[in-house]
Amino acid sequence: MEIKNNELLRQFENQTDKGLLSVEYSIQERKLFLTKLNCNDALDEDTVTEFLKSIMAIAEEKKYRVVPTNPKITSFFRKNPSYKELLPPGIKI
Repeated sequence: MEIKNNELLRQFENQTDKGLLSVEYSIQERKLFLTKLNCNDALDEDTVTEFLKSIMAIAEEKKYRVVPTNPKITSFFRKNPSYKELLPPGIKI
């Protein structure tokens, strides 16, 4: 899945046939705060999951710790325990 990092708007974007899928973020002290998930209701959950997995790959590559502040992103971490290693110390989901 191709992800565009829009640094001006501070969001990761992917254009799908059903609309724009984006996650707003903030970077502080080597931590990637995922603050808001913007998606169309017509998108299926598998597309959103693949999008979030691609974002986690970017975070692993840049050696960021991921702090999810959005309930949908938090539930992604619950469903995919292999990504819990990206959480900073002291945060349990």
